[in-house]
Amino acid sequence: MLAQVSEQANVSRSMLSKIESGQIMAGLDNLVRIARPLGVSMSMLFQNYDVPSGAAQLIKRDSSMEVVRRGIKSGHTDKRPTYDQGPDKRFERFLIEVDEQSESFPTFEHSGTEFIHMLERTMEYRQGNTVDVLEPGDSLTFEGQILHGLQN
Repeated sequence: MLAQVSEQANVSRSMLSKIESGQIMAGLDNLVRIARPLGVSMSMLFQNYDVPSGAAQLIKRDSSMEVVRRGIKSGHTDKRPTYDQGPDKRFERFLIEVDEQSESFPTFEHSGTEFIHMLERTMEYRQGNTVDVLEPGDSLTFEGQILHGLQN
């Protein structure tokens, strides 16, 4: 196999052996020539190189953390589908369920960006002086520093 790759890549056997054993570093041009006879792409050669791990978090359905925020009354439940650690959160996610018995709709302002994706039904959502009607499939993004909350 080494002889075939060497011949097809136009790279000497000794150099190919040294590259394979890590004795020398191959330039990109040589790596491209070696990848072709192996039938792989350059990205395939590097697929396991310097790959960060541990960033993904899977939270199964019905195992989210319920969050009680100031101003929330009955019929309005916030759940975090992911759990971030530490004081600095760049992005917080919530699954918000509001039922017919909700007595009040609190307003919020905070740092960061708000993203709402409507799953079911219709709601009016206020941010600043603007009220948008969100229907299933609609998404809304805005700065959290703007006073915002469910209108109706």
